[in-house]
Amino acid sequence: MRWFLCGFNFYLLLYCTDNLPYTFYEKTADGTVKDITDEQPFDVPENWEWVRLGTICTHNTGKTLDKGRNTGILREYITTSNLYWGRFELDNLRLMAIRDSELEKCTAIKGDLLICEGGDAGRSAVWENDTPICIQNHIHRVRLFANICPYYIFYNMMLVVLGGSIANYKKGIGIQGLSSASLANILLPLPPLVEQHRIVERIEQLLPHITAYDVAEQKLTVLNATFPYQLKKSILQSAVQGKLVPQDENDEPASVLLERIRAEREQFTREGKIKRDKFESVIIKRDNSHYEKQGGIERCIDDEIPFDVPDNWAWARLGTLCNFGDCVNTESDEIALDAWLLDLEDIEKDSGRLLQRKRKSEVKSLSTKHRFSAGQVLYSKLRPYLNKVIIADEDGYCTSEILPLDFGKYVLNNYAQIYLMSPFFVGYATQSSYGVKMPRLGTQDGKNALVPLPPYNEQKRIAMQMAAVLPFFNSL
Repeated sequence: MRWFLCGFNFYLLLYCTDNLPYTFYEKTADGTVKDITDEQPFDVPENWEWVRLGTICTHNTGKTLDKGRNTGILREYITTSNLYWGRFELDNLRLMAIRDSELEKCTAIKGDLLICEGGDAGRSAVWENDTPICIQNHIHRVRLFANICPYYIFYNMMLVVLGGSIANYKKGIGIQGLSSASLANILLPLPPLVEQHRIVERIEQLLPHITAYDVAEQKLTVLNATFPYQLKKSILQSAVQGKLVPQDENDEPASVLLERIRAEREQFTREGKIKRDKFESVIIKRDNSHYEKQGGIERCIDDEIPFDVPDNWAWARLGTLCNFGDCVNTESDEIALDAWLLDLEDIEKDSGRLLQRKRKSEVKSLSTKHRFSAGQVLYSKLRPYLNKVIIADEDGYCTSEILPLDFGKYVLNNYAQIYLMSPFFVGYATQSSYGVKMPRLGTQDGKNALVPLPPYNEQKRIAMQMAAVLPFFNSL
């Protein structure tokens, strides 16, 4: 049978053995006795005791800030905003008028454990300074009996808060706090004094290693979260650099594709289907250097070529491969009710997937749309860093922030999508965008983008390889 004197109450803790598990009872000053065995979260050695915090300390809260009464001496005081786990930030101390008769009640001295009443209830630190400090009323001052180690109680408070059992003690509706009675009721395991100090010493030896482990774990968590994304970016970049699939010397070179594309564009120009581009770009490789003919002028563009590609690849401007920026506008009242309407939010960023498909009858839209056809690559020019690119699987209409791109029959639309989603193009588009709040890739800058073009058969192999791996990344 053991008695403990408390500033709040008397408690009587009893246990009996009788070859049975310990049973703990608690008796308060009013004579009530109850079984508290279920409150014991774990077993402790026989020379330890379970105690309420209120039985081993005296307690005060600080002074209430009264702006209307300024009698007393102005003194510095700390609030919960100065109190952190295991430390104090004292750069922004404020002054409060405190009378001599109030001073002892709201002053902490060296060795006092200070505990937050509200906000992050239970957050604690031991006042280690030789100079006393005044405290505000939202801070509990715990002054321990019998030389009990305040740092041992501090680590127990950390366990109570971080372990979640603080919820059993907090009171209030909405923002819950730790009242004086609740604080006194916190159940703690109390070892002998010498062991308290040994425990604290051992904890403080381990803390640097725990901190280092925590930092390493956080880095690993970030790495695990970003690794699939980074690996996907790396694969996309490898795809447009000719490093994803093996080269086949039997493939028709990409330079032949470009000649066919130019011949087709010339035919369309003669037929009046497209306008002649007086500054059409032709990029050739000669003497291990890259030259561009444009508007009758030839210049070396080696400083613009971002990386090497295989010998049977070729470089071209995006504007020579597709109709970048040439859109067919359609007014809303001309669109059938069952037509597909595509908005930016319908496309998932970074994945090339359609999130939802909406019909004209399901939405209210009065704005002019861009008409697109099945097979075209739909590219979002707004906020290019969001990387929203899909291939249309049916005809429809899209917001004017999306450009329908037709790459014809010599550039595979799947490869075009891979290129537009590659870190190389996303970086170029982001850097070339205009506007701060709503950055967009302009038409001319889009046309000027350099495209690493593989042979047609290699485009197929790249697309097949990406189709095999992308679902894995999109599922993470």
